[in-house]
Amino acid sequence: MPIMPVGERVFCRTTAWGVFARRAVPWALSRQALNGDVLEIGGGSGAMAVGMLTRFPSMRLVVVDLDPAMVAATTRRLGPFGARASVRIGDATALPFTDESFDTVVSFLMLHHVGAWESAVAEVGRVLRPGGRFLGYDLPDSAISRTIHHADGIHDMRSITEPTFRAALAHAGVTDVRFNHGRLGLTLRWVATKTI
Repeated sequence: MPIMPVGERVFCRTTAWGVFARRAVPWALSRQALNGDVLEIGGGSGAMAVGMLTRFPSMRLVVVDLDPAMVAATTRRLGPFGARASVRIGDATALPFTDESFDTVVSFLMLHHVGAWESAVAEVGRVLRPGGRFLGYDLPDSAISRTIHHADGIHDMRSITEPTFRAALAHAGVTDVRFNHGRLGLTLRWVATKTI
């Protein structure tokens, strides 16, 4: 999994992104409540993590990101939440957790950065407990998303499509999938549940 491009790394640490991300949590989670053990893959600078921890006081959150700069930023940001939050360096395609460790896994706007995102989806299926949920949103493949990320230097970006994502989820044992397409098709949200 690549390290985040410099432009996005800087943007993810801005106050504007932090405010937007925290307000976006209900939308990003399709209005689903969180509790128990939650894993955020590719957590960036921790803005969404703060929003989740603030909104759902009964959850415990682990944030994983491959980029050491993002892990450092998230660690600082989540300090006030104490033992309810932890941050680790980790690759979404080879998560450093045992099978069936989490009640929920969330992913916000990061799968398109993972060349082998199907491997990340397989790892989500592995670490989810039976009946656990995979929630999130991403940029589906489109000319607009490819143009934006080409300008930021991501030339090998592989965005998801609904059919390929559905197939990867099914292969990982994560079924009962609901998709919601955003305005102009620029986002794809999902709620999926691991087979019991």
